[in-house]
Amino acid sequence: MVDTLQMTRSLGSYADVLADAGIVREDVRDEARGIEIAYATDDSRRVVPRTLFVCKGAAFKREYLLQALAAGAVAYVSEVDYEVDDEVGHKVPRVLVNDIRTALGLLADAAYDHPSGRVKVCAFTGTKGKTTSAYYLRSILSEHARETGRPVPALLTGVEYDDGVEHGDSLLTTPESFELERRFANAASVGCEHVVMEASSQAIKFRRTLGVDFAVGAFTNFGEDHISPIEHPTLEDYLESKLLLFERCRVAVVNLDMDVAERALAVAHASRTVERVLTYSLEDAAADVFVPSYVRTERGIRATVCTPRFARELMIPSPAVFNLSNALGAIACAEALEVSADAIETGLSRAYAPGRMELYPSESGRIMGVVDYAHNGMSLETLLRDLRASYPDREFAVVFGATGGKGVDRRETMGEAAGKLADRIVITEDDPGPEDPALICDAIARAVSAQGNESWQVVLDRSEAIRTAVNETHGPAVVIVTGKGNDPFMLRHGVREPYEPDGDQLRRALADWEREHV
Repeated sequence: MVDTLQMTRSLGSYADVLADAGIVREDVRDEARGIEIAYATDDSRRVVPRTLFVCKGAAFKREYLLQALAAGAVAYVSEVDYEVDDEVGHKVPRVLVNDIRTALGLLADAAYDHPSGRVKVCAFTGTKGKTTSAYYLRSILSEHARETGRPVPALLTGVEYDDGVEHGDSLLTTPESFELERRFANAASVGCEHVVMEASSQAIKFRRTLGVDFAVGAFTNFGEDHISPIEHPTLEDYLESKLLLFERCRVAVVNLDMDVAERALAVAHASRTVERVLTYSLEDAAADVFVPSYVRTERGIRATVCTPRFARELMIPSPAVFNLSNALGAIACAEALEVSADAIETGLSRAYAPGRMELYPSESGRIMGVVDYAHNGMSLETLLRDLRASYPDREFAVVFGATGGKGVDRRETMGEAAGKLADRIVITEDDPGPEDPALICDAIARAVSAQGNESWQVVLDRSEAIRTAVNETHGPAVVIVTGKGNDPFMLRHGVREPYEPDGDQLRRALADWEREHV
């Protein structure tokens, strides 16, 4: 069935979009420009009659194009001329380009008639905090939607997507271009005013977001991560990729507490699209959104927050100060969108980020269980230091691993963080992908030992590792399980195998411990 959200347009008009971007190497022949295109896609499984098919990726095979043509594709866009004939022996019309990634972003945006012009897209980029910030802002904007009688905002995160029409678990932090633009179009079709999303450095670097106009773009923080041959070859490449977000923003939001704040501000102010720059900080009183004081409570952090429009006490439902920073980023975005102070206060007090700083206290209170998504050295160190401030007199046990096939540096940086700050460490698997989890764990163990910490063990089975960390607790303790959040899968050799989320397993292990010890 043809996607009714896409425009029917001529092949020539699509070719002109690519020509205007200066990426056409060989244009479509004149007699084919009038061919009517009802649908455009880069997925051969979604092809319908009168489809424009985009041949993408280094792993693309000629057979995918042949499958698309058999299903009804009438033309294709590619970096390679496959010289394919139709059923009467004529060459299938094609547009040859010198940059297929740019072509994907532009074609997807054109196919759905630039949906980011019909909804206000709010994006977070940063090494950590993107997901939590997105959920915080969505909760605020949901309260705004209630006030204005609109549908709740659409949400696109690495955890889940909800575009007002479809909802499910996410495969990527930021979808590929055609899926991304379809999500925006779905949101616009049901009347959503806002879309809240995470913009990963990979998505920005490889131009999945090329056609998107961002109402607000926020840079939450920056640290070393995703440095590998298949992600970012250098830290500078990683930073430059994130800063590209400001090339298409109307309002740029910058965290002044990060080391690269001055660089981010310079890029934001130099952007031709940015009309306003808003800043936030836990430390700099000159920031547009600032916290002069806060206190930890049993319900979370109660903070006095000052913005360009108001000053009032707000409740952030988390004990972690780094989530106060995430909340400030969400508040700054809400300021940019002119959301009422009441909606900010109410929405933030109800905010919840699944798998992010979820607390699981045992019934007796002797153990505080924590599930988080911290999956690199920077985020793990921040998490452990923050929890130490909240629970200074407790033993700290941490369960974690590192992903395989990417982010190789995490094995060392996470091992260092745990080695410095944890009392007991259980090293286990975490989406080993194509690698042997035992080898990943060995690398982490070496980094832990290098800190002079020998209170570690390797338990490859993650479920058993969680039980081990709980069962070996003897006094008041904090047991932290991190890396996967509430993921219901374990990625092994390219397959997402079912996995019971960490929170469910930790809750059960704590209940068993209570029955035996209390």
